[in-house]
Amino acid sequence: MRTVAVLGGGIGGLAASYYLSKSPQVSKVILFESSSRFGGWLWSTRRSDGGVFEHGPRGIRPAGVVGRNTLNMVEDLGLSGEILPVTYSHNASKNRFLYVNKQLHKMPSGLSGLFRTVTPFSRPLLFNIATEIFAKKSKNEDESVHSFVSRRLGKELADIAVDSLCRGVFAGDCRKLSVRSCFPVLYNAEQHRGSLTLGMLLGSGPSHSVPPGPLSLRSMKESWAQWSLRRGLEELPESIVDFLQRSARVELHRDASVKHISPSIKGWKINLENGLVCADHIISALPAKVLSSMLPSSCQPLIHMLHEISCVTVAVVNLQYEGSVLPVTGFGHLVPSSEEPGLLGVVYDSVPFPQHDRPNGPTTRLTVMMGGAWFQQELGSPDAVKEELLLQRAVEAVRRHLGVTSAPSWSYVALHKNCIPQYYKEHFRLVGNMRSFIKNNKLSLSLTGSSYDGVAVNDVIFSAKTATEELLGTTS
Repeated sequence: MRTVAVLGGGIGGLAASYYLSKSPQVSKVILFESSSRFGGWLWSTRRSDGGVFEHGPRGIRPAGVVGRNTLNMVEDLGLSGEILPVTYSHNASKNRFLYVNKQLHKMPSGLSGLFRTVTPFSRPLLFNIATEIFAKKSKNEDESVHSFVSRRLGKELADIAVDSLCRGVFAGDCRKLSVRSCFPVLYNAEQHRGSLTLGMLLGSGPSHSVPPGPLSLRSMKESWAQWSLRRGLEELPESIVDFLQRSARVELHRDASVKHISPSIKGWKINLENGLVCADHIISALPAKVLSSMLPSSCQPLIHMLHEISCVTVAVVNLQYEGSVLPVTGFGHLVPSSEEPGLLGVVYDSVPFPQHDRPNGPTTRLTVMMGGAWFQQELGSPDAVKEELLLQRAVEAVRRHLGVTSAPSWSYVALHKNCIPQYYKEHFRLVGNMRSFIKNNKLSLSLTGSSYDGVAVNDVIFSAKTATEELLGTTS
């Protein structure tokens, strides 16, 4: 019987607390969140007129082990009836765009798209795939995403499509990001099959097993590409909080800033602004650099390694326009760094999730994402930038890219400082060394969250599940 403290009340910390609370081995779970709300970057605004706006992630993929795991949690929380699915046949799945040479270009989709030359590419993608099979396997343990894709699929695809993809997912530079840590499926396909194509067709090595529940089986039967929730994705952390509050073994603390943690004979002493708490084990779901500031000097090697994981800042600008103003229908468009470094992309929120539009009268909801690895260079210091400038840049981008000349009827600017960790080359080794230090020094500490094992919502939740299973054994 043990007391486990969880640091950080974002989706990683909440998921860890959820899995801990389901184990009879744990007598008490204490969750500390320094801010006034739980949920972290899962943050939705619900307007009184019925409109729902996402300031963080807006859709979750159901595919793979990590996708099944999240859907099993969603089902257990009683949220199955709240799901808003988007199928692969939906326009939001079929139509995705790139903004290149000051024009929108639809990305190739389906088999027919592989055989045709589609601008901005100079030849059919089938040529890239055909030659990829014969590319030599790298002997390096890691390389940048750009280097990997250039070597296997060609520089043009790396410069345009993959550059844009890394900006949309990681808000990062594909020339610095690690292929092994950011796209492990691609790395493993080359390692196990010698080819991405063969790896995709035949599989690329062993993976975790998560039995699909009824909701996950439904997602496969109905061919979901992504999903959201009726009241926005913040409904997920809210439901976990409700679940935890019903448990007599869980304590939830908002506005509880941890100042310092120090090892004790039986675990840890956790120093807060207004008190001291003891725990047998700590699961940290905090950003790596935040955790590093709390550790004692005896953990100096770990502190140094945690400091090496940097994050980027992203400005997210939600815009609502009256009427149907989009010239195209699709999920949205991404922008390669060669075109407009400060602008990462624009999501056409009303297309995949029209249920989040205001019910009375047609509107168009858009989200403009800016900054990332280029924030300082293009927008200035995150500490000094004005919301008015970010709004102005977002509205201007919508005018130039989509031809929308009317002013938005509603807007919201969210500045997410240090929100997405950047997995640079050798990230896998850095994380491995951290966990080795913890094990070798017999520290009762687990690392989970987006700093280590994946930045997507599914990855963070699965990382929390893995951390609790390593601590306690299999959880339900």
